[in-house]
Amino acid sequence: MPLALQNISLKHLGTEIQNTMYNIRGNRQAQGIGHGPPGEDPPGSVEPQRVEQPLPSDPGTPGKDPADSPKPTPKSSLTANLIQKAKRQNTTFPLFAEGLTRTRTAQEKVLALEQQVLMLTKELKSQKELVRILHKALEAAQQEKRASSAYLAAAEDKDRLELVRHKVRQIAELSRQVEALEQERESLAHTASLREQQLQELQRHVQLLMEKNQAKQQVICKLSEQVTRDFMQPPSQTPVPPEVADRDFLSQQEKMEHLKDDMEAYRTQNRFLNSEIHQVTKIWRRVAEKEKALLMKCAYLQAKNCQVESKYLAGLQRLQEAAEGECAELLRQLIQEALQCEAREALAEGVELSPVSEYDEYGFLTVPNYEMEDLKLLAKIQALEVHSHYLLAHEAVERPLRERWAALGDLAPSAELKQLLRAGVPREHRPRVWKWLIHLRVRHLQIPGRYQALLSQGQVRKHPAARQIELDLNRTFPNNKHFTCPTSSFPDKLRRVLLAFSWQNPTIGYCQGLNRLAAIALLVLEEEESAFWCLVAIVETIMPPDYYSKTLTSSQVDQRVLQDLLLEKLPRLMAHLGQHRVDLSFLTFNWFLVVFSDSLISNILLRVWDAFLYEGTKVIFRYALAIFKYNEEEILRLQDALEIYQYLRFFTKTICNSQKLMHIAFNDMNPFPMKQLQQLRTAHRERLEAELRELEQLKAEYLETRNSQGPAVPEGCTSEDEGEGEA
Repeated sequence: MPLALQNISLKHLGTEIQNTMYNIRGNRQAQGIGHGPPGEDPPGSVEPQRVEQPLPSDPGTPGKDPADSPKPTPKSSLTANLIQKAKRQNTTFPLFAEGLTRTRTAQEKVLALEQQVLMLTKELKSQKELVRILHKALEAAQQEKRASSAYLAAAEDKDRLELVRHKVRQIAELSRQVEALEQERESLAHTASLREQQLQELQRHVQLLMEKNQAKQQVICKLSEQVTRDFMQPPSQTPVPPEVADRDFLSQQEKMEHLKDDMEAYRTQNRFLNSEIHQVTKIWRRVAEKEKALLMKCAYLQAKNCQVESKYLAGLQRLQEAAEGECAELLRQLIQEALQCEAREALAEGVELSPVSEYDEYGFLTVPNYEMEDLKLLAKIQALEVHSHYLLAHEAVERPLRERWAALGDLAPSAELKQLLRAGVPREHRPRVWKWLIHLRVRHLQIPGRYQALLSQGQVRKHPAARQIELDLNRTFPNNKHFTCPTSSFPDKLRRVLLAFSWQNPTIGYCQGLNRLAAIALLVLEEEESAFWCLVAIVETIMPPDYYSKTLTSSQVDQRVLQDLLLEKLPRLMAHLGQHRVDLSFLTFNWFLVVFSDSLISNILLRVWDAFLYEGTKVIFRYALAIFKYNEEEILRLQDALEIYQYLRFFTKTICNSQKLMHIAFNDMNPFPMKQLQQLRTAHRERLEAELRELEQLKAEYLETRNSQGPAVPEGCTSEDEGEGEA
């Protein structure tokens, strides 16, 4: 075969391969005939097996000539080849160590021939595989030949280069396919290893079960042997008389009957008790549902009562303004009684009402202690309105919101979390949520032990802002019991937080308003270090730069941006205020500086902070616009500048419906793109900086002119130096 393969012509490769295979088969047949045992004729009774020959070459294939294809071999020659091959290889069978002899029976010969046919079938399969491989080699050679011909036939170098690039791309594609197949092989190998591990585990499990089964079989065998021994060799006992045995049998049978009766009685009793339990459960559920409905009805009635009481107080106020003489005195007494009245009633069933408490859950006075009677009455009305809205929204809004927060799990930035934060965080979840939001803002600034190091630095050296901090501590939230009670620890915590921040950020040190930001953080988080990092997050990451600097540049820019947004969103209100020449910056400047800490009631204020810590300063703009939209109609009814200014002093405290305010802020104010906000800030900052530069220039020119004129003394006036000399 090697010599035959060396003589193959590449021009007619397919024909040469088929001729070579035919020659190899013919040589094998000739060798089989020449080496057969003498005197043995091929058996004619054996049916010849059909052997497939190599397929004739395709006339359409290049390089093949149909005239050179071999002719089919006759069936008689195939039978002879099978017999001769069986004779030649019969010495290899282990069943016949000395070869086939003439004395063997026809049955043994048939068995040997069948085995030989199997071997030839296997060899035929191997030959087919060889032909298939050679066909592939032929196709590859033809493709290479066509590529070489195209390369040689190319007229220019560009065409050859393009052919080379095409080959390179083919090689790269094949490389990628090889890599993909290699990855698939690795994945299959990994899967196979996992399957192998599972198989080993199952084998161990099966082995363990087999061991358990074997142990159980041994126990069963031992017990069976013991039972057999007991039956075969019963223990020696004294014979019992038949009468005694009958009596024992009857007594045992009677006991069994009694036990059956008892079992049936217990079964009946169990069914009865189960039905009773079912009925009691149904009654309990109905009672629970009825109690829930009664509580909701009670809350609704109490809310309505608060609304009626607030309307009653408002009516008294209006009557007091219009009444004179004895009627005015009577109305004043009624107002005093209404302000001092507290809800102490209880239902007959023992369900207590929830009156308006003196302080809310964060320590703020629900009814601020104003000096003026009108403001006291207004604060009472507002507290009643807030309480009524809370009672009405508790079942419909607050309870589903608490359930959603309880089912939230781990916190991660998402659209769902954004909507939940806008709706507000329940009190029990707020410290955890705020700590996560603060860490999200200052994780690149947080250093373990940083807060304690700043406190130690403050103990070594006194900060220049320490005096101003001490002055502002007593002015922080005078309506909150945590900062007004002498025994409270909150003022000391606030002092340490502010001093630590003054060392943390020396460019700002301390600015009025930071005390209220830190105080809100302390009320919610209750930990000094967490409140400190909350203050750092607001000043250094959320608010724009220079917001709390000496010039308050960014704060002034935001006021101008707010004016533009008010003109766009509320043109009717701004036209009314412009007509009366009312400037809103005196009010809104403090809103932005302390994030509404002094303006809104705590229930609404902390909802604003929930969204502010996550979304940033855009929330302040949204709520500032929403506050004016909430009270737009009331402001439009006022037709005097003094009345408008007086109303704007306390109108934020009249907002009691947090759901309505949130809906206005995040729905009615849309669209509110951050890109527009940034563009407005950039434009107004450029104008403000130009104005400041012009102001500085005017100041420098004035000082220069003043210095050039010298200290002139008017005629008839004596200078200070002369006066001192005469004295």
